[in-house]
Amino acid sequence: MRYIALVPDSPLTSQAFHVLIALAARDQHGYGIMQDVAARTQGKIRLGAGTLYGLIKRLLEDALIVEVRETKRPPKSEDDDRRRYYRLTPNGRRAAQAEVARLTELLAQARAHGLVAKPN
Repeated sequence: MRYIALVPDSPLTSQAFHVLIALAARDQHGYGIMQDVAARTQGKIRLGAGTLYGLIKRLLEDALIVEVRETKRPPKSEDDDRRRYYRLTPNGRRAAQAEVARLTELLAQARAHGLVAKPN
């Protein structure tokens, strides 16, 4: 099993970060993650199935997410037993928080150099 270093030198890819954000509040299946990312980015980021499931495989290997068997599922009439649900792990939450800190620092540097308006 591989583990990612939780240091600013090892940023998450934008797509991986979006998957972690999608799982931060609740367990979701792959299609739900795709919809969540598209909705939050107003369609600017659309994860195709191949891209998403490649990301999921890597995030599982890195222990940033886990597949869950027991989760709150929709009613049987709205669900498919073949769906796999995923959950953010504590390590995944730390990785996402480290990425937020890294991006916050970059934003502060951009503001300091006049690239972003300073907040009121």
